[in-house]
Amino acid sequence: MQSLRVVFRLLGAQPLAGAQCRAVKRWVSPTMRVIVLRKKALGPQPEQRRSQFLEWNEEVELRCFSKRLGEEFEGKALREAFVQPEWANVQEFQARQAGDTAFEPIAHNRELAENGAQIISQTIRGAYAPSYPSDVVEGIHSHLTSQEMLAHVGKHLGIKDLIKSLEYPPEERSLADTFRALVGALALSSPAGRVQRFVDDFLLCQMVGKDVYDIWAPAQPYEYMLRLLQAKGVEQVEPRLCNQSASNTILANFQVGLYDAKSKTCLGLGWGENIKTAKETAALDAIQRLHASD
Repeated sequence: MQSLRVVFRLLGAQPLAGAQCRAVKRWVSPTMRVIVLRKKALGPQPEQRRSQFLEWNEEVELRCFSKRLGEEFEGKALREAFVQPEWANVQEFQARQAGDTAFEPIAHNRELAENGAQIISQTIRGAYAPSYPSDVVEGIHSHLTSQEMLAHVGKHLGIKDLIKSLEYPPEERSLADTFRALVGALALSSPAGRVQRFVDDFLLCQMVGKDVYDIWAPAQPYEYMLRLLQAKGVEQVEPRLCNQSASNTILANFQVGLYDAKSKTCLGLGWGENIKTAKETAALDAIQRLHASD
């Protein structure tokens, strides 16, 4: 109470004798209730673009974006990377409708996205081709270059509020195209080795903790395995039921082994709730062993 008297004295006011100082004014609670009720009456509102706020500064945001990534982008290329073709076309159409003869067409990211897609594909294939056959490499390539994956990476890089698109929040397609365009813009601004490291750091790292064969698997593992073995000179494969348990229950488990009929060597082992599934699993195991031996 003594400290409150000191504050009032400094402010030139005298507190009433015995009065208690409230931390929150009496008008705050009823005012907040009215605000909440009005928000509920309006219903859910569309998310506002970050660029619609008063403190938005595009140049500063682009500069901060480059610094966050630790990359140096050429200014014009970086601005183009965030412009979707549809947005640029609408701006041009509106300017013509308004009779603005001084309007200059806005450069968009279509060409940058195409160049970036080529760089991404080359980097992925170059990273996995020495260790895996072409079928596996293409499976990994399809996984990493999917629209969903590129949009996921782009969104977590913080490009959502920088994209100039007709829709907001940006769709997966816009996020994926912008990420490709960023790679293309970086290729115009930095050496090839730095661009490859950028793709490694933000895209190839999505494979950390994942098994390649969880991403890629042939539609018919047993037939695929037979083709691989024929190329290696193995003419006949002998499946064997090696073990089984609880075969008449819902916990049934079967173990099947695949053997070279000539040399009697084990090619792969697999487990499953029935013999067919165990045979397919054994074929997948044999495929992994064959790829690892190449």
